[in-house]
Amino acid sequence: MALGRLTWWPCHRCSAQLPPSLKIASHPLGISKVKYRSTTGVVVAKMTLSTALVQILLPMLLWVVSAINGTDGGGIGVNYGTRGTTLPPPGDVARFLARETLVDRVRLLDADPAVLQAFAGTGLAVDVTVPNAVVPRLVNMSFARRWVRENVAPYARATNISRVLVGNEVTTEANRTLLLAIVPAMRNLHTALVAMSLHGRIKVSTTHSLGVLTTTEHPSSGRFRDGYDTAILRPLLHFLRATGAPFMVNAYPFYGLTNDTLDFALFRVSDAGVVDKGSGLVYTNMLDAQLDAVHSAIRRMGFGDVDIAVSETGWPSAGEDWEVGVGADHAREYNTNAIRHLGSGVGTPLMPNRTFEVSIFSLFDENLKPGPVSERNFGLFHGDMTPVYDAGIFADPAAIVEQPVSAKATPAPAGQLGARQWCVATPGADEMMLQENIDFACGQEGIDCAAIRPGGVCYEPDTVQGHAAYAMNLYFQSNGRHTIDCDFGQTGLVTTADPSKILVLKLFLHSTQACQMKISM
Repeated sequence: MALGRLTWWPCHRCSAQLPPSLKIASHPLGISKVKYRSTTGVVVAKMTLSTALVQILLPMLLWVVSAINGTDGGGIGVNYGTRGTTLPPPGDVARFLARETLVDRVRLLDADPAVLQAFAGTGLAVDVTVPNAVVPRLVNMSFARRWVRENVAPYARATNISRVLVGNEVTTEANRTLLLAIVPAMRNLHTALVAMSLHGRIKVSTTHSLGVLTTTEHPSSGRFRDGYDTAILRPLLHFLRATGAPFMVNAYPFYGLTNDTLDFALFRVSDAGVVDKGSGLVYTNMLDAQLDAVHSAIRRMGFGDVDIAVSETGWPSAGEDWEVGVGADHAREYNTNAIRHLGSGVGTPLMPNRTFEVSIFSLFDENLKPGPVSERNFGLFHGDMTPVYDAGIFADPAAIVEQPVSAKATPAPAGQLGARQWCVATPGADEMMLQENIDFACGQEGIDCAAIRPGGVCYEPDTVQGHAAYAMNLYFQSNGRHTIDCDFGQTGLVTTADPSKILVLKLFLHSTQACQMKISM
């Protein structure tokens, strides 16, 4: 198989592959067309889950428990769209992702308060998005501050918001006002985050379709479209480098597919592969070729050190008769291989020995989306949360074989959990965050916090720390003692040491800790 000329489909919003009568010449690299993706909905991705930490005043014990719990160094995400009629509540989705899967990042295509609140305390990284229509208004600094104050700040303590994405595929929009606003908007949002001391953990970026690249013959000769390179992408890349944010790309081998290149797209090609005559490098899959074309364009601008993240990729499990490669088996094969390959550390021919953050599109099939049948069938799950197929994202694959996936995780029986466990707050945890933990835990269905209300048996001592210790542990115990249910935005810690027997804690928490003991089994 040889590399021919890459032809870009001029309409970046075209919904999918064209019928045979309208099809254009396609290239083995699979970047001759750019996918359609709506600007409403929600997206999920997987990033690093922090070790759960919660209240204990003995530093050595804190260190030991942290070491036992460990950390997760993933990088898997999935797009969580909401354009369906039978989708489960966001709270059920958040619990399922946190407890039952390897997903550690959720990308939202808006900043829906209900969804942000649902992911509070899960530890999952959440990317929120400014809708394209709002981007031009962010050129006004006052509006940017207000947007952050209303859409990010209220949720940032309890929910692990890690990025604000300015629009979706803005750089391939045929809208001059929007194009010229993208970089100033990103700068203003960053400035607003700095003013609220949130810039250390919340980065600002934006997503790009492959339509941002121009026609090229080889991945090594990839370059940005004329007119976009110096006016928009150079200052954008400068901003990403300065702030440590990644260049995020939506890469879909499916949309550049022909019958001849199906094996190349599905990672089936042997080491002989496809040769890039410009560099002499060999490609064994289409996704690597697409990412290296993006990297070449970035490096050509002098920003080769800027990281690349795959903000979207996926494959439909059903489609029209004329759509090449659709089907659950192919979807499983592509997504499983993409996740495994990008997380393996092998890298790509031009970017060896590195892992990539990857977000699968999408979490659910969405029956309200327009376009061909494939657009409604990119999901890993049906709307009732039964799996379309297993792409290797389950924490316990054996638990889902031939079984529907429950919309709400069932707590494991206490007898199966081994040693007794408690959820306590980390030493020095911010009181405002602890109060938010109380409000969150006590606001959940089935959680009764009457004991820490005035007159309750555990009301004394009347301290935020004492009440938080009760509420956080009650939530942890009631939900089956999953480690993630004691994260609380990294203010909680699971311990097997009896808190009531630790002198410092006993003196500090007094009777509230004794109340905790009653709900530790």
